Amino acid sequence: MKKPSESAVDLKYLINHAISDMEITQSEYQQIMDMALSDGIIDQEEKALLAQFQEMISNGTVKRVRG
Repeated sequence: MKKPSESAVDLKYLINHAISDMEITQSEYQQIMDMALSDGIIDQEEKALLAQFQEMISNGTVKRVRG
């Protein structure tokens, strides 16, 4: 099995940290997007993480808040 990229591991940590309180601020959201794009490539692991993250926002599991 292929080992996840370092950027995917970092992205997972950042997403988990940001949603730990079930809220996401605009600055946290921007950090996550910047991290995903930082190496210029969104690999399969990052795509999956971002899809899950977006689904959590879409279905209300994680609320977007000001901040």
